[in-house]
Amino acid sequence: MRLVLAEKAVPCDMYVERPWDPSADLLAHNPAGEVPVLAIGNGDDKRVLCDATAICEYLDETQSSPGLLGKDPFARAEVRRLVAWFERKFAWEVTALLAGEKALKRLVGAGEPDSVLIRTACHNIHPHLEYIGELAEKRNWLAGERLTLADLAAAAQLSVVDYLGDVPWNQHPMAKEWYARIKSRPSFRDLLGDHIAGFPPPSHYADLDF
Repeated sequence: MRLVLAEKAVPCDMYVERPWDPSADLLAHNPAGEVPVLAIGNGDDKRVLCDATAICEYLDETQSSPGLLGKDPFARAEVRRLVAWFERKFAWEVTALLAGEKALKRLVGAGEPDSVLIRTACHNIHPHLEYIGELAEKRNWLAGERLTLADLAAAAQLSVVDYLGDVPWNQHPMAKEWYARIKSRPSFRDLLGDHIAGFPPPSHYADLDF
């Protein structure tokens, strides 16, 4: 969501939430206690949207260019397929395992990381990076000739894993080249500036040339 807001130059006030300990305000806006949540307007005119994909599609439909969903039904279907791939399959097989074991456990004091789950995630990431490389080699961007929500969804997941230092970039040069292009976009600057207190990223994280 943040990347879409930045790509479309939409101003927005950001608030930090801890999904493992949701605030009353978050629960009031989304009873599921999940982020992101986008609140539009104030008072009686206030409207609330939940779910990253729903929010991103709403922003694409209501805000000015660039369009991020594709020009025709087939292109939009391909973008949605890839968004689902990264927000579900990649997130489940890689991001959730690594972030859960290496970051979340530390933040909530839930004990030592499970090395088996970490190794599983580090194994799982390779076919995803190979797939990104294949798409980037055949197309200008992952879903076609233009940057779309598919690229932003993939980059958002990878930024989390890269913060933890667990992306084997040198083994996947095509994926690395694609990520370097999207990482260099102005929309990525704020994201690369985020740090977890007491948990700094590796030195290459914010380096646009790796």
